Amino acid sequence: MTSPATPASAPNRFVALLSRAGLDWFLLALIGVVALAYFQPGLGSKASAVPWKTITTVGVALVFFFYGLKLSLEKLRAGMRNWRLHLLVQLATFALFPALALLVRPFFGSAGGDLLWQSIFFLCALPSTVSTSVVMVSIAGGNLPAAIFNASISSLLGIALTPLLTSLVLHTGTGGSQLWGLAGQLLWQVVLPVGAGVLLNSRFNAFVDRHKAGLRVFDQVTILLIVFTAFCDSFAEGIFTRYQVADIVKLGAGMVALYLIVFGIIWGLSRALRFSRADQVVAVFCGSKKSLVHGSVMASLLFPASAATGLILLPLMLYHALQIILASSMAQYLGRQAAAAPVVA
Repeated sequence: MTSPATPASAPNRFVALLSRAGLDWFLLALIGVVALAYFQPGLGSKASAVPWKTITTVGVALVFFFYGLKLSLEKLRAGMRNWRLHLLVQLATFALFPALALLVRPFFGSAGGDLLWQSIFFLCALPSTVSTSVVMVSIAGGNLPAAIFNASISSLLGIALTPLLTSLVLHTGTGGSQLWGLAGQLLWQVVLPVGAGVLLNSRFNAFVDRHKAGLRVFDQVTILLIVFTAFCDSFAEGIFTRYQVADIVKLGAGMVALYLIVFGIIWGLSRALRFSRADQVVAVFCGSKKSLVHGSVMASLLFPASAATGLILLPLMLYHALQIILASSMAQYLGRQAAAAPVVA
């Protein structure tokens, strides 16, 4: 007699296959929101009646508030003392990336190629992301206090180092007073929520433990909203229509190669330095990211010519999308490994 569970076994096997391949609802949802942004760019663009900017800003602040609730002052102090990890992450962000961009400079010989290379170098000079880096570290089971510390420090350093690197190599100007506005945004959107959460840790830590799964979904939904609105703006402004499909595919392949090369180098160095697994996760996920938020603001300040701004943003947009897709797949895989690992007493 046929088992009644048989009809359900096929979809279960399909879900299990996707899980083994690093594909889950979050990764598929990322692809879905990009597709929705392509077909309905007005829905999430700046012209939309929905206050997306406010929604995503509040969402990110809440994400970091909940992270703060998970942390005690003792854990934060321990994370800050890990200077070798912090040094590796910041050197990867502000030295390894620009060095790789300089290394490929000879392959961009034409006038059009020179402008494209400038946009790639600008990408490489940007700081790491804050929200997505910490979310990926959390999903992968890494050292969360160290991730928050490194992502926040990277954003602060980027306010000074990104304009410095671009001015030295690309001979751009800087809008210092406007760039400092990023420091204020980082303060009230990241530092203050984390600080408030840490202060309330002893009172609400049990609440966070009981709702880990729900808070993780909240993290992922926040990222989906950020990606959706960013791509809606790009499609609405016609950034991608200015280039041939073949050119975008080649550039996208280059961005994938850049991410994997940096990820591999950092992973190798963290193993050579004998980092713990949790610290290796922090190093690779915080050190391999680039911030779309910082890049979008800084591009308008450092490259004010409207004709060049679209091309300057194109590699950043591609890298932003690909780093989330690749990192989410890797984070899910590492998270499953961490969950399956035996607990050492």
